[in-house]
This record gives sequence, C-alpha cells and structure tokens, in this order.
Amino acid sequence: MRVVSGIQPTGKPHLGNYLGAIRNYVKLQDEAVAAGGECLIFLADLHAISMPHDPKELHASTLELVATLVACGVDPNKAILFNQAQVPAHAELQWLLNGTARMGWLNRMTQFKDKSGKNREGASVALFTYPVLQAADVLLYQATHVPVGEDQKQHLELARDIAQKFNMDFVPGYGDEKDPKPGVFTLPDPIIPPEAARIMSLRDGSAKMSKSDPSEMSRINLSDEADEMAKKVKKARTDPEPLPSELEGLEDRPEALNLVTIYAALAQTTPDKVLGDFGGQGFGVFKPALAELMVETLGPIRDRFVELKADREALDAILARGAYQAREIGIPTLAAAYKALGLVRGR
Repeated sequence: MRVVSGIQPTGKPHLGNYLGAIRNYVKLQDEAVAAGGECLIFLADLHAISMPHDPKELHASTLELVATLVACGVDPNKAILFNQAQVPAHAELQWLLNGTARMGWLNRMTQFKDKSGKNREGASVALFTYPVLQAADVLLYQATHVPVGEDQKQHLELARDIAQKFNMDFVPGYGDEKDPKPGVFTLPDPIIPPEAARIMSLRDGSAKMSKSDPSEMSRINLSDEADEMAKKVKKARTDPEPLPSELEGLEDRPEALNLVTIYAALAQTTPDKVLGDFGGQGFGVFKPALAELMVETLGPIRDRFVELKADREALDAILARGAYQAREIGIPTLAAAYKALGLVRGR
C-alpha cells in the first residue's frame, strides 16, 4: 500500500481544510504504516504557479503549511512530507506524459472550466495541463491508493487513463492474456475518505469556507488566537429561531446547519446528536458552547503551529528529508519511463 496525496500551499489553512482534508492525512499515515506501506504527502507548489501568485507569499505559505500539517498530527517519521519543487522528477514526468495525454481528455476537465471562467484564452497553459502534472504526482511513486473528493475524481480517472495508454503504447506484451508484462505505471485506486464535514462560510451558509474570501470573518484560520476564534463564532450569521431537535428542521436554515455541522465535526459526533443536546435552545447558548469546543480542539494545534513556524531550520530539514526520500522512490519509475519512450540518458 502506497498512498499519495497533495495540498496546495496557497493562503492560510482554515477550519474547513482541517476537517475536510488535513485530519484525514493523519488517519491515512497511520493506516499506511499499519499495513506495512508508505504515505507520501506533498505540498503542491508547482501546481500553485498555474494561477497568478506572489512569489514571496507562495514561499511563506509553503513553510506555514508544513508547520500546520505537523501541528495537526502529520508525523515526518511516519509520512514522507515534501514539496514538489525539490523533486524535479514531477515536472520531468509530466513532460513525458504530455505525449500520451490527449487534448480531448483535458478539454473535458471541469476544474479548468471553473478556474478559467470566461477568460479561457487568458488562462495559463499550466492551468490547462494541471491534470497531467497531477497524474505525474501519483504515477511517479507507483501509488496504489489516492484519496479523492468529489472534485478530484475526474483527475484520478485521467491519471489512470494516461497510465493505461502509456503502458499499452510503450510496453510490449502489456495486456497480453497469455503472458502479460508489467507496465511502467501502476493504475492507482481511489480512496474515498469517510464523508468529510462540508464546512461553509460563517457569513454565508451557501458558500464553502474559503481562503480567497475577502472577509476574515468568514473563516476560522488555524492560526487564529482563542479570542479571535470566539469572536468569529459569536458574530457568525444565524437566524432568530432556536435550534430544532431533529435535523429536518434545519433544511432551510443553512447558517444554523453550518454551525451544527462544525460542532459535530469537532466533537467527532453527528449533527443529530448535537441537536439532541441543544434542541430548543437559542444561539445565545449554542455559540459559546461551540466557541469553547473550538478553542479546546484547535488551541493546541495553534500553539504547536506558532512554535514550529518560528523554527525555520526545522521546517527546512523536514522538507529536505522528505524530498530526498521521495526522489529515491521516484528514480526507478522515471528511468523506466525514459527507457520505454526510447530516450537516451547519460549515466
């Protein structure tokens, strides 16, 4: 079992990132180690330059994200934690796979349409070929499993299509029924994480909590101090009605549902259980309870984050060590891809 997953180092990590992805990384690393396998978690800084960015901010965000992941429980002694830019094989393999990927496949990628919007002609080539780099990210390490959410299923399917076509085109005997030959690339299977809480904006219950929202009051940053967390919860948009005793009562109350969802996720329980405890009570009671639980859960993470962020030498060492391990794992695959394509490389 070899699990590979990546996260972009853009903006400040927030509560939605923690509950939706980062907390799951800790479970994945433990499961992979228990199964005698490996877990590689990379900071997708090469992906980040597909969109307009500030180089200084990207550099700072990369280091902050390392500190955040470790503070949240990702253990560099269990997981291989690194950033793409220190492993040139990601970009190398992407170029080799560009010869196999097809324009029609990339044209069907919905994320490009979403991110480019009405300005498709003005979007970067990197944004268009982003899914090929994603394929390289997992195929380089012969990943057996990749955790995916709804928005990434299509990209993993593309990675499998690219791997399959490359193997069929360049590995004689691959797919032979009588004497099948192993391909250059493993076809990774998806891991569908346990349904993660969908955390919405504190100012708009119909929009996801986002790093790009101009309002700081819309999100709980993992770097927020206790007083700031409590203030944001207190000012979170709600309605004047008390909480119902059953989940059906929140169908047309998105802001109330969001706060109940956050409480349930932090307490690792269900929204129904939360409503069983708070049904009939108003937000004057519920919000302070939520703020207390949030500070209790995220406070130690923030303290550890602040400590790690100040230790630049330790962060650099974590990334350097992880990059070395990742490069060593990826060497045979990259060499096999060059050889399969008939490219001559010096020793």
